[in-house]
Amino acid sequence: MFEKVLIANRGEIACRVIRTCRKLGIRTVAVYSEADARAQHARLADEAWPIGGPRPQDSYLRGEAILEVARKSGAQAIHPGYGFLSENADFAEAVEAAGLVFIGPKAASMRKMGSKAGAKQLMHARGVPVVPGYTGEDQDP
Repeated sequence: MFEKVLIANRGEIACRVIRTCRKLGIRTVAVYSEADARAQHARLADEAWPIGGPRPQDSYLRGEAILEVARKSGAQAIHPGYGFLSENADFAEAVEAAGLVFIGPKAASMRKMGSKAGAKQLMHARGVPVVPGYTGEDQDP
C-alpha cells in the first residue's frame, strides 16, 4: 500500500480519490492551476502544490511539472483521475521511469486499446467474444 498519492486532476474526481485515500489511511497531494488555488480538491488534500497557469495546457497537462511535485512531495504513486493525462501513454511511462506507480493501465495497454483494430485483436487473443470482421492492414474496399 502507498503512504502518499498525488492526484493529477481537479474537481469532483480529485475529491473522490482524496476521500477514498483518506479512508485507506493514505496521505494525498493535490496539484492546482492558478485558477484553482482555492478549489475544493486543493483544500481537501493533505498537501496542495501549484503547477502553473489557469489553462490546462499550462498546468494539468504539464506532465513534467506534475512529476516534479511528486518527487518533491514524496508521493509514491500518481492517480491521473479522468481526462487530462489519464490516457496519455507517454505520461504513464514517464511516471514509471521516475520510479513511481501510475495508478491506471500500463502504457502498452493504452496504446493497444487506442486502436480499434488493435483492441479487437487483443480481446480476441484473450478469448473475449468480438464481432467478426476484417482488421488487417489493407483497408481498401
